[in-house]
Amino acid sequence: MSRHLLCTDLDRTLIPNGAQPESPGARATFQRLVERDDVQLAYVSGRHRELIEQAIAEYDLPQPDFVIADVGSTLYQIEAGSWQRRDEWDEQIAPDWGDMSREALAQLLQAFGELRLQEPAKQNRHKLSFYVDLSADAIALQAQMRSLLAGHGIKANLIWSIDEAAHVGLLDVLPASANKLHAIEFLMQQQGYGRLDTVFAGDSGNDLDVLQSDVPAVLVANAAPELKQQLAHIHKASLCTARGGFLGMNGNYSAGIIEGAAYHWPEIEAWLLANN
Repeated sequence: MSRHLLCTDLDRTLIPNGAQPESPGARATFQRLVERDDVQLAYVSGRHRELIEQAIAEYDLPQPDFVIADVGSTLYQIEAGSWQRRDEWDEQIAPDWGDMSREALAQLLQAFGELRLQEPAKQNRHKLSFYVDLSADAIALQAQMRSLLAGHGIKANLIWSIDEAAHVGLLDVLPASANKLHAIEFLMQQQGYGRLDTVFAGDSGNDLDVLQSDVPAVLVANAAPELKQQLAHIHKASLCTARGGFLGMNGNYSAGIIEGAAYHWPEIEAWLLANN
């Protein structure tokens, strides 16, 4: 029997919290799809566990089998509602920090007065998160941080974003190998999934590493226009750009994920057409 691993970003991919409309009934169809015995569902998100659980409750999302959280720095397996952290993933990425603890790394970075530690709930073993005033020179700050970290033998991935509602910069320090793509590949290997058994759905720049890789993927129709333009120059046969029309849906959010699953998996397409 064939097996399918469906991996999806949450915000503005599965969660309909963007400006574009959601197709009526799309989430219900998605729910039926992931309830199939041959489909396992993985959420891949920058959110931490608590925010993912809030989203599942708020948007009535299906319970996943796996969660890659904190921008790829944590991996959970969910069984009967119990979240089990996969320590093997932590062991995989720990050497990038020279096995330095998050607390020791925070002490090292105290040299930069622009950095303010975020709340404890937003930190984890391999994710160190700071607030940065928007008046700071974020590019110069990151360059200085990379220089200091490299001098201590630390391989780090710095992720800069802006919380527009709070009008503050956000800077995450992760092990260099802690990202969505590497975490998905690790999960595939651990669970015995091949490339053709796996599909990833995304919508924004922090999904780019997976969308550009050889993992079969779908870009939902409501994706950022600049990302669509960027990916248009990449000749990747295994990338589906949802356009709408499948099952009469518009291709946004879960409708786009469904369209991509049908594009990559003919047996899933046949089942969807027969059951909707």
